[in-house]
Amino acid sequence: MEYNYKSDSSEAKKATQEGKPACKGNGVEFNQKPTPAFIGASWVALMAGVICYCTGLWNAAMQLNEKGYYFTVLLFGLFSAVSVQKSVRDRLEGLQVSDMYYGISWISVLTAILLLIIGLWNADLWLSEKGFYAMSYTLSLFAAIAVQKNTRDKSFIENEERLLEKKQE
Repeated sequence: MEYNYKSDSSEAKKATQEGKPACKGNGVEFNQKPTPAFIGASWVALMAGVICYCTGLWNAAMQLNEKGYYFTVLLFGLFSAVSVQKSVRDRLEGLQVSDMYYGISWISVLTAILLLIIGLWNADLWLSEKGFYAMSYTLSLFAAIAVQKNTRDKSFIENEERLLEKKQE
């Protein structure tokens, strides 16, 4: 499957005006790396979500095994969200991803979210606490996907730029 990232940003226009070729690989074209601001915002969102969630657990009046359950659900969710992002991206770039792994990745994300929902539904917490855990969990999963995507985009573009420089030499 082919896809094409294009941008009207000043960097993309400048590269086009200078006649630089677009970075291509496996039928994929990128004209722009993620901006440092977006990369930073993604990392801040990830840290904010994880730190808030863990701080809430630390201060919660729960038994230690209950805190362990919620912490494990967070780690499971983060890992499975990154795994889904990676497998979806691999497929888009034409890299082989087995249907089994792809399916397990999606099932694990849905299971992690379901485990959090079931845990919060049955927890003896105020509704505001349940909302706090749900929102910091959601922020953490979204930010983990954004960080993974930014890392992958930046790495892909830098590798392609190095290949282009070698070809031009």
